[in-house]
Amino acid sequence: MSDYMNGTGIQYHLRTKKGDVGKYVILPGDPKRVPLIAQFLDDAHEVADSREFLTYTGSLNGVPVSVTSTGIGGPSASIAMEELVKCGADTFLRMGTCGGIALPVMGGDAVIATGAIRMEGTSREYAPIEFPAVADYEVVTALKKTAESMGIKHHLGIVQCKDSFYGQHDPSIMPVSYELENKWEAWKRLGVLASEMESAALFTVASFLHVRCGSVFFVVGNQEREALGMDNPKLHDTTQVCHVAVNAIKNLIEMDKASGRL
Repeated sequence: MSDYMNGTGIQYHLRTKKGDVGKYVILPGDPKRVPLIAQFLDDAHEVADSREFLTYTGSLNGVPVSVTSTGIGGPSASIAMEELVKCGADTFLRMGTCGGIALPVMGGDAVIATGAIRMEGTSREYAPIEFPAVADYEVVTALKKTAESMGIKHHLGIVQCKDSFYGQHDPSIMPVSYELENKWEAWKRLGVLASEMESAALFTVASFLHVRCGSVFFVVGNQEREALGMDNPKLHDTTQVCHVAVNAIKNLIEMDKASGRL
């Protein structure tokens, strides 16, 4: 691959380099969430701001930890992971929002993904469709332990990833409505918890790069509950799930120290 940065070691999209980021990285989508998460780190400071990618680095329990926004969807999320790995990161925690599918999943809950349906395009350029997009067991364990200790209502299971937000929310107007609606019914019957846009790509890229990745989401609402006339709170304050992400990284750091990984 051509070196577009002329040997500087600076990554083309993120504008980060080795030494700028920690081994542990929290990945929100929205750049505006980066400083909100970074305030829970010690001595956090901005290290790069380029395109949709804003990066802060601080520390937790004396270990460098970074927060990098990925923008929306798999293409930019995969770019972020690729370039962060080149800068030395090896453990990733995607933190974002989702919409509930399974009826027990309500607005305000947290969803921890164990795997993701690859109904998006990015992961197909990394692995055949038969390859599963699964979260790292250690990251999932840290997230579950954290949510339980914080007393947060949470769900553990499969999420669906797509590329079109409006294909999910208004499928009947799409030229491929026959496919979108039929597959959505399949996800419901299979007990899929929620829909989002990044984890399938991140889990697949993480497998390819041999790094760890997991995801936790704040549920904004559940369109299936609304369609059935059920109570459907719609919430937007992600602060609690930001806390889950940060505390899960703390748990991972302690687990890694105990196992000799750090």
